[in-house]
Amino acid sequence: MSAPVLILAGSRPDGLDPIATAEDVPHKALARVGGLTLLERAVAAARAWGASEVLVAANNPAVEDEVRRLGATLLPTASGPSGSVALAFERTGAPLLVTTADHALLEPGWLAALVAGTPADADVSLMLARREAVEAAAPGSQRTWLSLADGDWSGCNLFYLASAAAPTALATWRRVEADRKRPWRIAARLGWGTLWNFLRGKLTMAEAVARIGQRIGITAALVAATDGRAAIDVDKPADLALVRALAEAQ
Repeated sequence: MSAPVLILAGSRPDGLDPIATAEDVPHKALARVGGLTLLERAVAAARAWGASEVLVAANNPAVEDEVRRLGATLLPTASGPSGSVALAFERTGAPLLVTTADHALLEPGWLAALVAGTPADADVSLMLARREAVEAAAPGSQRTWLSLADGDWSGCNLFYLASAAAPTALATWRRVEADRKRPWRIAARLGWGTLWNFLRGKLTMAEAVARIGQRIGITAALVAATDGRAAIDVDKPADLALVRALAEAQ
């Protein structure tokens, strides 16, 4: 099926970004991999998947110019990523796929896998990658891991808002992202029974995602990435060097 794809390309609140500084560009979305800007690569992947429209939330003048050059739809940003997604969702409604401009290795197949892997009754879904898959695809890659009963997981910056109830999840997902290095806090949001299962090493990632959804009154689902490269975004110069090497090898 086709759906709009939103690419988040907002600026950091402090205006500082190590990639922009290292690459001497106004915004990290304008750093280049394989001759293309990061934003251009994300837009191309969305179009190759068959997006009905490609939208970019940006607030940097140079990035806004790049959005226009690429022929994508420019949208305003909010105070944070989840707010920007909420603004876009008001325009598009469901369904809506969401990713980020620094997803330099994004492939159409990952978008297709997220949609296909989302249960029919789910309001939202997100893609995560197992540590084994990431390390197989990119040995030595430094990621932030969530450790649960079924192993270590890393986010893939890929979300699917499948129903009109999806915006209910945005505030909660923002808090989960803020606590990504403190998984016990994520479990605590789900109630004492779930926290107890986490402490006993009995809580799986799929259960955690589902229970977060239940807690806020929606159905949420995990879609596991089969390609570990889906978890590699560009937050620091070492990440950029890695994706350049992977893109060249590919």
